Amino acid sequence: MIADPFREGIAAGWKTIDAATLDSDLRLEADVVVVGSGAGGGVTAEILAHAGLAVVIVEEGPLKSSADFRMREREAYPQLYQESAGRQTRDKAVTILQGRCVGGSTTVNWTSSFRTPPTTLAHWRAVHGIQGMGEADLAPWFARMEERLSIAPWPVPPNENNDILRRGCEKLGIAAAAIRRNVKGCWNLGYCGMGCPTNAKQSMLVTTIPAALAKGAVLVHRARLERLVASGDRIVEAQARGVAGSGSPPGVHRVRLVARHFVLAAGAIGSPAVLMRSALPDPGELVGRRTFLHPTVVSAALMPAPVKGYEGAPQTIYSDHFLDAVPVDGPVGFKLEAPPLHPILAGITLPGHGAGHAKWMKEFANLQVVIALLRDGFHPDSPGGRVRLRDDGSPELDYPIGAFLQDGIRRAYLAMAEIQFAAGASTVMPLHEDAAPVAGWPAAKAAIAGLSMVPLHPRVVSAHVMGGCPMGPDPRHALVDERGRHHHIANLSVHDGSVFPTSIGANPQLSIYAQAARMASELAAGLSPRSRA
Repeated sequence: MIADPFREGIAAGWKTIDAATLDSDLRLEADVVVVGSGAGGGVTAEILAHAGLAVVIVEEGPLKSSADFRMREREAYPQLYQESAGRQTRDKAVTILQGRCVGGSTTVNWTSSFRTPPTTLAHWRAVHGIQGMGEADLAPWFARMEERLSIAPWPVPPNENNDILRRGCEKLGIAAAAIRRNVKGCWNLGYCGMGCPTNAKQSMLVTTIPAALAKGAVLVHRARLERLVASGDRIVEAQARGVAGSGSPPGVHRVRLVARHFVLAAGAIGSPAVLMRSALPDPGELVGRRTFLHPTVVSAALMPAPVKGYEGAPQTIYSDHFLDAVPVDGPVGFKLEAPPLHPILAGITLPGHGAGHAKWMKEFANLQVVIALLRDGFHPDSPGGRVRLRDDGSPELDYPIGAFLQDGIRRAYLAMAEIQFAAGASTVMPLHEDAAPVAGWPAAKAAIAGLSMVPLHPRVVSAHVMGGCPMGPDPRHALVDERGRHHHIANLSVHDGSVFPTSIGANPQLSIYAQAARMASELAAGLSPRSRA
């Protein structure tokens, strides 16, 4: 039987509190309150706790660990994802997959680990004035987190779903390469998106959060951070309430959190939402604006032999050819990857209904998919979206898909179809409301040229949310500085992907790890126990 480190740790005395079960108000004091337990919050909590600081971690989602992960979609999506994996943009045109559990999206992601592309860092310096964040500056932080989280080349041959992408690119002379993964002793099961049942994925759930708890940190889960309370230029307390589940109303009992410093790491939708609910200073009206998604479109293919995309490491081959082929501030480029295939997610993503939809599902074992992640935020016609609050205080993302992104979607459909046919596909169909299966590249090229790309026609998804609390040196154009410190609130920092001034053009988890490690290390030095008043 595989040991569950969380259950063992709690039995040994780790301090965890389920806010949804409180029968009275609760007040906690700490040196630092960290809001969110994903990539940014997990790294921050470990570094601060190891510096000898008293840390409280607040997580809206539930505490689920390896003993709870049974590789079943019907259990994982309601338990581990925001809005049961049904979070959508305001116009319903984009489905957003985000984690909502201890460990955040690191608990449910597909392990793909990329450093921030040098072209992105150069753009941030040239356009957004960000200093000290070049490739050489960040290299030690990337190396530190790669060692901590076992990020390394994956030595196992790719599963067939990924190898088809590799073979198609090779046939067309397009560069493709293997993706590094953050795993240790991986069983190659293919169910990373439902929580790792073997604790092989080196998510925050099995690395930094346990390390912080072992150093005395306190984890408060199923707790929604409602607001930060300010007095002058300082936060004096944070207020949270228990939430029993996704969509559940907050409980009646309040959790009050008092600390010297507060770190927001609730993600690029959650962190702006907390700031807006708190009505903190925002003279440039920056909070929630310029939020980016890597809008992602999908191309499905039927292959003559079984693919079984549900078996084996989920995402191990990529191509940056269509990123490198265009200037970073030119027409939108896109990254190609091959995601895992599981029946519920495939069933709700494939277009059509009735016999047509049933035919695709009947041939599920022979289904192959490629995704294109669009790099947004680098061009004036790619301003991203905006996080807003609903009447009940919950966040939603307004994300227009204009002509600039529509052009990129069409080019992405064309590129993916050509690669799939080159790899031997018998039929290809862009996941698009008006598309039909086509046989042969010339027919696909003509069909895709005639498709409308206006919202709600292409099936657009995203698992990457960035921006909304941009960093930079100028308070007129940035909410936080390059250290993650709020420009207008002295004891507030933001340590997650919301600080990115654009998307990054790659899966963002390693970029968040490195930035959080850099920011948290500096914060720990300034808040060391020796400096306490």
